[in-house]
Amino acid sequence: MPIIAPSLLSANFLNLQADCDMLNASAAEWYHLDVMDGRFVPNISFGPMLIDFFRKATSKVCDVHLMIEEPEKYAEAFQKAGADILTVHYEACTHLHRNIQQIKGLGMKAGVAVNPHTPVALLKDILADIDLVCLMSVNPGFGGQAFIPNTLSKIKELRQMIDERGLKVDIEIDGGVTLENAKSIVEAGATVLVAGNTVFKSKNPTETIAQLKNIS
Repeated sequence: MPIIAPSLLSANFLNLQADCDMLNASAAEWYHLDVMDGRFVPNISFGPMLIDFFRKATSKVCDVHLMIEEPEKYAEAFQKAGADILTVHYEACTHLHRNIQQIKGLGMKAGVAVNPHTPVALLKDILADIDLVCLMSVNPGFGGQAFIPNTLSKIKELRQMIDERGLKVDIEIDGGVTLENAKSIVEAGATVLVAGNTVFKSKNPTETIAQLKNIS
């Protein structure tokens, strides 16, 4: 069964406590927290202060996805705010290995995200050093976009790369995950499903999370 990581970007920011309470009582294991800087992606979301609020609201894993330039300048701030996993973008890191070592040195799990146009083969020399690969299945920056079908072949290719090396690296799919396509995503080899609108726009978010969780 996949790990379910609802994206708080789709939550009701006028009633975050209620949404946190709902997630805490649900089958979701992770909070997925999208940080955007308006430079790497064409949108601005939130920073360490809100991560700190989420950390205080839950004992679940805080999975922080940095869609920002120069993430090394902010890694320590997100660690202090309570991030358990810190994911940086391949495309934003000139010295990716150094970024990964910094994150691990701060005591967090390290992830690398790749945009839809970025081949997963570029990760072969870093796979052994990370805990998670986040495959963007939409163009990053905005919620509510449709899943890019080519992502399925990228999942299969990445799954093979991980298994051939005998590694334990999660494959996280971020963008356009629905009840309709989740089974094909998991069958392709994904282990973590990020879901924003699918969860928070649902009439019964708790039940939707349970349905995603029970996909195998």
